[in-house]
Amino acid sequence: MALILGWLVAASLQGSRYDPAAQTISVLAAPGASGYWVMTAAFVALGVCHLLTAWGLRPAATPGRLALAAGGVSALAVAVVPAPSSGGSLGHGSVAAVGFTVLAVWPVLAARTGDAVPWGLRPLPSLGATGVMALGAAWFLIELHQRGAAGAAERAVTTVQSVWPFVVVLSCFRGAGRTARQARLVRR
Repeated sequence: MALILGWLVAASLQGSRYDPAAQTISVLAAPGASGYWVMTAAFVALGVCHLLTAWGLRPAATPGRLALAAGGVSALAVAVVPAPSSGGSLGHGSVAAVGFTVLAVWPVLAARTGDAVPWGLRPLPSLGATGVMALGAAWFLIELHQRGAAGAAERAVTTVQSVWPFVVVLSCFRGAGRTARQARLVRR
């Protein structure tokens, strides 16, 4: 949610010279951008959130937790290695590509089987989330290559990548509540 709020505020500070459909959110964090500090803070907040979620998401399989943590580190690195004011950057592009990749695969790597596994960590929803993120990343790359609506595609995939950990955590809380209720019923 921090990332979404960040790009909305940073875009409003940038004004009409920023085209959210065509330009990426990294442009908002470029040196000299009006809202660079807002977007940079949003990347830092996102990175910290991913790291804390990875640390606390004990029901998830370890490879998925490590991939989510790597996504958090990537978000922090995007803040440290911003896109230039004009043109491209191999460093920034590489960090962003790693982030997109690990955040796309973490759901399927975190999946577990069994009746007691929370919904968000079951194989089918996890595979679906990874599929949606991979399709979104492919759409982003196509739009970036064609100089089309790269900003819109990036926002779509980063929204899913930002919200899915929250969905998984909610499913874990719901699953824990259900397990506690079942345990109370068995004791009676």
